[in-house]
Parts: sequence; structure tokens; C-alpha cells
Amino acid sequence: MKSSSVFSLFSSPDRRCDDDEDDSSQNESEQMKGAVHSHLEESIRPYIDLIDTLRSVGIHKDLALPTIAVIGDQSSGKSSVLEAISGVALPRGSGIVTRCPLELRLKKVTGGVNWKAVLSYRKKRIEFVHSSLVERHVETAQNELAGSGVGICDELITLEVMSPDVCDLTLIDLPGIARVPVKGQPEDIGNQIKNLIMKFIEKQETINLVVVPCNLDIATTEALKMAQEVDPDGRRTVAILTKPDLIDKGTEKNILAIVHNKVIPLRKGYTMVKCRGQQQIDENIPLEEATQIERDFFQNHDHFRDLLNEDKATIKCLAVKLTQNLVDHIKKSLPQLNQQIKKKLWDVKNELKEYETGPPKDLKGAKQFLIETLKRFNDQINSLSSGEQMSEENLFVQLRAEYKKWNDHLNSTKTSFSHSKELSQKNRGRELLGFSNYKLFESVLQKHVAKLKKPAIELLYTIKDIITTHLTGVVSQSFRNYSVLQNTAKDKINNIQLTQQEKTEKRILEQFELENMVYTQDPVYLKFLTDITNEKFSEDQLPFFDRNCMYSKMLESYYEIVVQRMADQLPMMISFFMLKQTAELLSTDMLSLLDGAEVRELLFEDSDVSIRRKDLRERLDRLSAAQEEISTFSTD
Repeated sequence: MKSSSVFSLFSSPDRRCDDDEDDSSQNESEQMKGAVHSHLEESIRPYIDLIDTLRSVGIHKDLALPTIAVIGDQSSGKSSVLEAISGVALPRGSGIVTRCPLELRLKKVTGGVNWKAVLSYRKKRIEFVHSSLVERHVETAQNELAGSGVGICDELITLEVMSPDVCDLTLIDLPGIARVPVKGQPEDIGNQIKNLIMKFIEKQETINLVVVPCNLDIATTEALKMAQEVDPDGRRTVAILTKPDLIDKGTEKNILAIVHNKVIPLRKGYTMVKCRGQQQIDENIPLEEATQIERDFFQNHDHFRDLLNEDKATIKCLAVKLTQNLVDHIKKSLPQLNQQIKKKLWDVKNELKEYETGPPKDLKGAKQFLIETLKRFNDQINSLSSGEQMSEENLFVQLRAEYKKWNDHLNSTKTSFSHSKELSQKNRGRELLGFSNYKLFESVLQKHVAKLKKPAIELLYTIKDIITTHLTGVVSQSFRNYSVLQNTAKDKINNIQLTQQEKTEKRILEQFELENMVYTQDPVYLKFLTDITNEKFSEDQLPFFDRNCMYSKMLESYYEIVVQRMADQLPMMISFFMLKQTAELLSTDMLSLLDGAEVRELLFEDSDVSIRRKDLRERLDRLSAAQEEISTFSTD
């Protein structure tokens, strides 16, 4: 059974495109037909084919493609509009009829093809040559995807219609907006539908085709409200006014004001159509005849006839306008689309490198793979510990910052020791006035240095956390696909770091024990004493300097030596034990895994890793195919 649409008017000699019935008008119509067909085939079709091909390879899973999304409230006449444009009967009924997004690809073909369609969803593909089967196949697909009943689903169904009587156009029909759930529907069905619609119309690449009945207040229609929400300037919104035969008399001027963009302005404007009513459907009036009835309606209407001359009425006018809008939109989007594909292709290739190809199946190959994996890990660890590995959060930059804080803290604890006279009185022994007490000198210094012990241990803990974070980062990067290796390495890091922490803490405490000895080389002490007092002393002059009142300068001089000693000694000690030795021990321990290793167990991959690798490969394939399509298209 051959279906016909509005575009069969171009090829049917008994149909006219204007009121004049003379031969010259008919000839003009035939010339227009040829010009339009030539324009569609040579200029429009390649662009629409490109986007259809990109969608076929699945690129819409990675980025948004230029498209036209059809939205409308329930019973707005949306299905009738699509039927008139496509020439095929889509599912009808009350409530939610479109329960899955339906991509309608219309392709004008010649060469003996009367009518052919391909319905595809998930991995199914159904070809048929009778338009009467469309409704049944679409319903079956919806039931499989959304379940039998009134539920909805966001999976796409594609219906490709090839016929000499259709225009070149691709549309995506979305479920009608519901306000109140009916029997069997979830309470939030309205929100479900709106969320599904929003996924399509919020994308800047989408032209929103809003279907609005003339007999309703346009400002209250939910579909137009949603379009305005995502496109407040009306740059990518087209509106269709349906059911003009149902408006109240006297409201025609109000409707014309809407069509002429004076009420709610839209850059792409309004088009009024009159599709088959329910009575005409019941009487099986064919779409071709309904198209002529539509034209006669506008031609004979007292208020709306001028819309024909303004190209603002009829399905034919709408279809041509939509096709041109879509092609213009595609042309503008192609450069950006090309760049997006290149960037995503680059990102996928880089991410796929991190997932590798996986270990070989044979044991010998798997063991060699494990050896190479561990060797690369050890190289990374050694590079980290030696400061060769540069990253955004460089380890040595962080360590140096913490060591500077330690140095700043040491400098902040320097004091004039002006209270030394008071201390000498409180700690005075049996000596007479004027005699010095070296024990007092030692006591003051030891107490002052002891206050550094707690900050020193805190520095150790801070450095340990930083180093552990970087080491585990290398583990996660090197063994990201292998959870057993990851957990094993992290356990080893924790055990080694705990042992090294205890060792380092013991050495730090030993350092403080050493500081209790109060010792430095004489020349060093004299140098600092000279710097503090701005006087030069020789060793034979020192007895005259050994007075209680001068203890403050002597204390300052020696504490300066302590500060410089601790400022270098502790960072070197912590770095040596917590970083250098840890890296060496970790490398040795990881290589020891090869002794009697359960290779298969160590190289076990989580299921999500293999799934992710498979997903990346699929993305790589479709992005590569998309890039090739666009590249070929650009050079044509």
C-alpha cells in the first residue's frame, strides 16, 4: 500500500498549488516543483544525511547533534502534524501515545521505490514496505522498551521512511505533556515526561518545534512554557498553531496577532496548519485529500487566507520551512561539532591508554606482563623519591613548604633571654654573688629546646601523610585496573611507613637527647657570640664576659646554633627515613611478589574495568567513524 504526504502535491498533475486553474499557473507550479526538488536533493539532503549517519553510528551518546524536537501538550494535534508531514499513520489514542522518543527520518528517493520503511531500536532492525504496518511496529517497540501499559522510556526508536512523496527532514517526536495521571500511571508521570523532554530541548543544538492548538490560550500551554524556559529569547523555537477550525468566532484577530509574532515573539516564527480531524480519520480520508482540504480551508477563510501568501500556513509550507531551518542549523553547528569530536577523540584515546590491553591469557605471557608492570611501578616510585617525577602537586614542593613552616617556627622561638637574671636568682645555689652557674645555663637551654619536641613530632606526622598520599597515588595510577595489586601495594606502604615512622620518631627523640648535652665547636660559638654582641672576642677575653648579666647574649648565641642545627637536621632525617628508605623498601617488597606469585590472582581485573575498557573502545570506534564522516563531508 502506497502512502502519500503533502509533498505528493508536487508530483500529482491533478493537484494545484494556487487558486488559478489556468495552464500558465499549472506550468509555474510544475517549474516550482522541479526547482524545489532540485534544491532539496543537491543542497539539503547531504546535510541531513550527515547528521542521520552520525546518529546511526551512535555519536549522540557522546555529544548533542542538531535536530528538531517536537513537543506539545496531550491532544494538541502533534500526531496529526507528524502524520501529515510523513504520510504515515502513527499510534493514536487517548492519554500518552508516544511513550518513547521517536526519531522520524524522512528521505525523498527516486528510482522505482514506492515506499519503504526501517524501524530500529536497541539491536533490532525491521524492514517493511507497507505503511499500514507503521502503527503496529511502533507500538510493539514501545511496549518492549517502556513495558505494556502507560509507562515511558527515554530510549530512542528510529523510523526511517523512504518514498518519492516525502520531504527531506528528520524530527524527534517526544511524549505529550500530561498534567494529571490516569489509571495505571505513576503519580509523578508528569514530572517524568517533563524531565525526558528537557533532556532534548535544553540542548543548544536542538530546534524546539512546539505544537499549540489555536483554541487554547497560548500563554498557558505547558509546551511553550517549557520551550521559553530553555530558550527565553526564542532563537531556536518554532511554533505550530493547530485546529484553526475550532476557534471561537471573533477571536481570529487575536490568533493572527500570534502568527505575526506580536504576542510571544519567536525568531523562527509561527505556522498555522489544519490537519485531519477525528471525523476525517474515521472516514478514512487519505492524507493527500486532507492536504487539499487544508488548502481550501485557508483559501476560503475570511481572516486566514493572507497567511498563504505570507508562507505562514499549511503543512507544505511548514515542512519546507522546517527542512530549511534544520539545514541552516546544521551548517552553523558543523564547525563546533567537528571540534567537539576531535577533542573527545583525543580524550578517549588518552584514557584508553591508561586501561591498556589487559594481561595475556597464557601464564608465561601473564608473568612477563606482571614483571613489566612491577618494573614500571618501581621506576615511578624511584622517580618520585628522587624528585624527578613532576606533577601538578609536586611532592618536593609540598615537603619544602612544610619544612619552611618548621624553620619559621624555630625562628619564632628565638628569644632575648632577658629573663635570665631572674632565672639566675630563682636557681641560685650556694655560690656567692658574682660567681657564674653553668648548670643554670644548661637548664635554661634544655627547657627551651624541649618545647620543640612536640612540633618536631607533628612535622613527622604531616610529612608521613603527604608522602603516603603520593605513594598511594602512584599505586592507583600504576595498578588502576588490578585491585589485588593495588590493595597489596597499599598494605605494604602502610606497613613500611608505620615501621619507618617509629624509627624516625626514635631518631628525633635521640636528637633531642643529644641537644641536652649543650655542645658546639668553639670557633662556631665565638662566631655567633660575635654576631650577637657586635664585639670580637678571643678565647683569653671570655672570662671577663662570664657574668650573669651577660647570660642572655650567651644563651642567644648558642640557641641560634641549635635552631640552625634543627632546621636542617630534622628535615634531612625525616626525608631519609620516610621517603628515601620507604621507596627502596617498597620497590624490594613489590619485586618479591614474583617469588611464587599467583600471577592470575595478582592480575585479576574488576568487572567494571573490563566494562570501562569495552565502553572506551566503542566510543573510540564511533568517534573515529564520526570524524571520518565529517572529514569526508567537508572535502566534498
